[in-house]
Amino acid sequence: MSARDSLARGVTPARPGTLHARSAADGIEVAPLPGLTVRFGRGPGDEGAGGDVELYVGRRDQGVSRRHGELTCLEGGWTLRNTGQQALRLPRGRLLPPGSERVPLAGGYTPVFVKGTGFREHLVELYVVRTEPVPAGSLPGTPPAAWALSEDERLVLVVLGQRYLRHESDPRPLPYRQAAEVLAFLRPGERWGAAEVARRVEDIRRRLARDVPHPPAVRDGEAPEPQGCTPDHRLLTDLVAATALVPPDLGLLDGVGG
Repeated sequence: MSARDSLARGVTPARPGTLHARSAADGIEVAPLPGLTVRFGRGPGDEGAGGDVELYVGRRDQGVSRRHGELTCLEGGWTLRNTGQQALRLPRGRLLPPGSERVPLAGGYTPVFVKGTGFREHLVELYVVRTEPVPAGSLPGTPPAAWALSEDERLVLVVLGQRYLRHESDPRPLPYRQAAEVLAFLRPGERWGAAEVARRVEDIRRRLARDVPHPPAVRDGEAPEPQGCTPDHRLLTDLVAATALVPPDLGLLDGVGG
């Protein structure tokens, strides 16, 4: 059964188990009907030879397979399978190689990164509605107003914290010097240096420290932060946890390493 067909028949994707899938250029919402499959990838070429998909990802990137992956609703919930030529990357650096077994999707938010040409990666955001109510403001992209960032601040933080947004294992901030090089590439008409990046990050940290109530660094029952945890690491971790920075912000880096 096609996911697009299920929508055309008037299925209302609001009940628990509903899948929301989104890429930079496309999006789909489908009800949890057993046997339903959502395929994602570059889609058919100009010659129309195969590769039909319900969710388009990296349409102009030849490194993305025409059918790179599929999401299938089974009795136990949604599963993910790699049907492409390159690995899919899941949170915390987990790789899903081509031809591997299906993996179950947990309820809630899961970012999946599709490797493309060179260093390019394309984000597919998946959200499976949980059986329990979701607290207001907990969905991706709904940060508290106190976390609001200007356009310039967001760009600096995305460059600095791109490893956090890619959900890499044990992420660390990009060094200021390297971040300045990326910013100079993205905005060639502006003067960037390590000192300027450091100044802007410190301004953000001071404002948030004033405007955002922070919980204790270590809550009851939690493990302490690792030794060597830097203020920038804590800042970026907090911003991602508050959804003030979200994976789609990586689109600001388009053109870097591509």
